[in-house]
Amino acid sequence: MSSTHPDPTDKHVGGRIRMRRQTLGMSQGRLGDHLGLTFQQVQKYEKGINRVSASRLQQLCTVLDVPIPFFFEGVPQSASKVRKGTQTPSTDVVADFLASADGKALVKAFVRINDKTIRRSIVRLVETLV
Repeated sequence: MSSTHPDPTDKHVGGRIRMRRQTLGMSQGRLGDHLGLTFQQVQKYEKGINRVSASRLQQLCTVLDVPIPFFFEGVPQSASKVRKGTQTPSTDVVADFLASADGKALVKAFVRINDKTIRRSIVRLVETLV
């Protein structure tokens, strides 16, 4: 694939890196420091422009404190199934939402609610609104 159209799997893995980094409140620069990279290289990984090697994936697992399968949860089934010229559907809407300002704010507020009954009520409310 050309550099203007990242491979769907590379894009997905990059999105998972971004989601986990943001969940930990870590900047791209700080992640880059842990990996011996610039923040620009981290950006390229997160966008799927550059592929993550096996050894780099192992480093990411250590720094981000996740197992390797974390990066492949919800990965597109097969890039070959995507017709040329069509946009790849988002395979991880949750990751996209959590990467947004609203997603981060909602998650931060939601996890501060200690009462499980109230949290469940909020989930039911949102499901009803949809």
